[in-house]
Amino acid sequence: MIASNSGHRRNKPVIGSIKVRWPLSYRVQQLNQYGMDNSYMITKEADMGKQGVSSKRGWTVVMAGTGINLALGILYTWSIFKGAIADSIAGGGTGAFTWDKASINDPYATACLMFALAMIVAGKVQDKFGPRITCMIGGLMVGAGFIWISQTTNYWSWIAGFGVMAGMGIGFGYSSATPPALKWFPPAKTGLIAGIVVAGFGLASVYIAPLAQYLLGAYGLQQSMMYFGIGFVAITCFFGMFLANPPAGYVADPDAAKSTAKAVVSEDKSPSEILKTAKFFTLWTCFFIGAGAGLMVIGSAKGLAKASMGEMAFLVVAIMSVGNAAGRIVAGVVSDKIGRANTLVIMLVFQATLMFLAIPVIDGTYSNPLAMPLLVTFMVFNYGTNLSLFPSFAKDLWGAKHFGMNYGILFSAWGVGAFALVRVSEMLRVKTGGFTMSFAAAGALLVVGAMLAGTLKTRKSEVPVLEGAFEEEEDLVLSKATNE
Repeated sequence: MIASNSGHRRNKPVIGSIKVRWPLSYRVQQLNQYGMDNSYMITKEADMGKQGVSSKRGWTVVMAGTGINLALGILYTWSIFKGAIADSIAGGGTGAFTWDKASINDPYATACLMFALAMIVAGKVQDKFGPRITCMIGGLMVGAGFIWISQTTNYWSWIAGFGVMAGMGIGFGYSSATPPALKWFPPAKTGLIAGIVVAGFGLASVYIAPLAQYLLGAYGLQQSMMYFGIGFVAITCFFGMFLANPPAGYVADPDAAKSTAKAVVSEDKSPSEILKTAKFFTLWTCFFIGAGAGLMVIGSAKGLAKASMGEMAFLVVAIMSVGNAAGRIVAGVVSDKIGRANTLVIMLVFQATLMFLAIPVIDGTYSNPLAMPLLVTFMVFNYGTNLSLFPSFAKDLWGAKHFGMNYGILFSAWGVGAFALVRVSEMLRVKTGGFTMSFAAAGALLVVGAMLAGTLKTRKSEVPVLEGAFEEEEDLVLSKATNE
């Protein structure tokens, strides 16, 4: 190796003078000309040590985010609260709820809408001030909303307390959990990490449903809301202390491109840029359909199962939460393997099939006590896939820099879908006396969604050639050159 001209470069890593865009032969020539000391190896080993510590911190953020979502997932237990309100309306008396029956789902639908709208603002706050502050804002809002409704049965107070305040608080809490967790990990793990974090939200009903049932029986609806409000503030603020975005310049698993041929290279895009793309609106429509259809089932799960399970119908809420959480993790892992678009198409087609299969069960043509609980569980499993697929889409397509706000804008589809389809479903139920029309309409929409999702598949000619795929071979050549 020629070393006569290398003295003035002795203390500088060679990586600083070698440009990736240079041809390989020219890079080898530069190494032969200027030489190479072991400072590059020292720098690389230091980076590897830092990477190991960062990975551990990343998993701490994942677990904290999952814990936060386990608290905020009370939204999916609304059907139990809805049942208590309906019983109060039917029973009457002093202090009873006096709402119109067609309006019982309004606080839930409003909460879903505000949840989604708050995600846009919360995403901006998360990107600018970090996830800890965002999480604490969310926890305080949820707590304040629940404490407010614990003092009243007024319809508009419940719209404001549960629908607006708690809904927005859930949006802030949710936004603080998923974005920072995804930023700590490489693209090859995006689906898995998103699935784990959001699984907490879906799994919450496993413990909240029986807890709510116990509290309602022992203390009544109002006092139960007070306990839930206080508990949420404490839990979200505690777990929020463990949330953090990666440091500036952090690269998640820089060697990932060498170990996987399916590595995704994404360009950071701002919210204004993504709104100019057709893919955003296709994703938004698919999210609107998939989420709206699933939330329609979740919001009425107890009522759908009560005919077959009687007073034990509340167990369906807990059982389906397992399916909800499982759908998020399974879809995340599968989409890492076969692609986001393929997984989304499968999910929407399966969900549409379940909607149509449920019609004869709902109208009494087919009678089996286990049919409806099983159908509801699988429907919620499919719904859960939305919550890991779409954040993964957002990171893959638009990068991590503006992820909080970008996903917040995309998440507005979830809220609009919930507000529209849940409201329409309840109106159709009151008008027709059943859910047959609602499920038929949802099934048709899901078929349309599946066709749209098919357009998201990336053509082979559009897949970029990743330079990282050739780095291993080039490193061997460069290494050989330095040892000659």
